[in-house]
Amino acid sequence: MFHKEGYKIIAITFLFIAISAVLADKFVVALWLKYVIFFALFVILFLILQFFRNPKRNTVLNDNTVVSPVDGKVVVIEEVYEPEYFKEKRLQVSVFMSPINVHVTRYPISGKVAFSKYHPGKYLVAWHPKASTENERTTVVVENPIYGKVLYRQIAGALAKRIVNYAKQDDDAVQGTDSGFIKFGSRVDLFLPLDTNIKVTLNQKVKGGESIIAEI
Repeated sequence: MFHKEGYKIIAITFLFIAISAVLADKFVVALWLKYVIFFALFVILFLILQFFRNPKRNTVLNDNTVVSPVDGKVVVIEEVYEPEYFKEKRLQVSVFMSPINVHVTRYPISGKVAFSKYHPGKYLVAWHPKASTENERTTVVVENPIYGKVLYRQIAGALAKRIVNYAKQDDDAVQGTDSGFIKFGSRVDLFLPLDTNIKVTLNQKVKGGESIIAEI
């Protein structure tokens, strides 16, 4: 199953590969070079299909927990000042996605979308300390009557040139469901209440919609 954001790119890739394969078969004389070209085309197709896959996730709905919004590796767990929305200290948990990770963004909690804003910006590498405030990004806040407010921020990386965000203010958010997509390598930051019980550790691999990041 592939994400809808990839349909156009997948179709263009199939067309490019089909035309390239026909031309290589017709005009390339050296058999070894022909095989190299076919292999390279296969790798390109595999990487594109891998990137836009959208596996089904079994989210256990729970208003007392925050699930990971994306697949990847936990690279930051620290207390920070969040300047855009809360304007106070929060616990930040950041998940870095490599180009081979699933790049679907999912709602970390259920509730009502209280805030959603897009920011144009730079394309620093996603793990850069200033990426959270200077890169292209979207900020979304979901308010849950039990857990409170959770902010998650999609951040473009050096390769990510488009962030897709479906969350609109006053939308109903359902934990684990699709809320967006980031194309080609990036990171997502979560900002949680200070009394949150963090359930992950640095460098831990997590799955979007399934891995529990924190609980009350």
